Amino acid sequence: MTAPAIAAAAKAEERETATLGMWVFLATEVLFFGVLFFGYIATRLRYPEAFALASRHTDLTLGTINTGVLLTSSLAMALAVRSVALRAVRVGAWLLIATVALGVTFLVLKSVEYVHDYREQLVPWLNFTFSHAERAGAQLFFYLYFVMTGAHEVHLIVGIGLVTVMLTRIWRRRIEAASVAPLEVTALYWHLVDIIWIFLYPLLYLVSRT
Repeated sequence: MTAPAIAAAAKAEERETATLGMWVFLATEVLFFGVLFFGYIATRLRYPEAFALASRHTDLTLGTINTGVLLTSSLAMALAVRSVALRAVRVGAWLLIATVALGVTFLVLKSVEYVHDYREQLVPWLNFTFSHAERAGAQLFFYLYFVMTGAHEVHLIVGIGLVTVMLTRIWRRRIEAASVAPLEVTALYWHLVDIIWIFLYPLLYLVSRT
């Protein structure tokens, strides 16, 4: 076997190994959020009216905008991988910049929403005030709301870091199509974070509208 063939086989094996490793990692992440989703469903079945009332206090406008932001970021990420694979490296780099910018935009808007929640006294462990008979159930809703969205934000921050690393590598070293595997693996993680939000959005923002 020639040297180029050996190198190609090694890169192919590296790509398969990296992809498999990421799928295993993503499976553990699905299990982690699966526990949160199960807890949410069980609690919602116990306090349906309280969850509907509490959900009306979430900011539907910001939640909807953030959903669009993340969906756009997934599109940019997918196009970035394709561009790098087709050797349009500079285009791919700009698309990664767009992905990071959209991720940061999501964090900023979510922070604005958190500030609004604090001012409305909806943070259970700080200043929760809910003048209604369903106060106990509503408090559980907001416990889950902050834990689930907070966990999602942590994962998004990690994703932004990973995309930034890939951007740096592409910008400085001009990653070739044959070595695009790390970027593909990063894209898998990014898409998982976005998919998780697609589930969180209706569960937290649309309860009283379904």
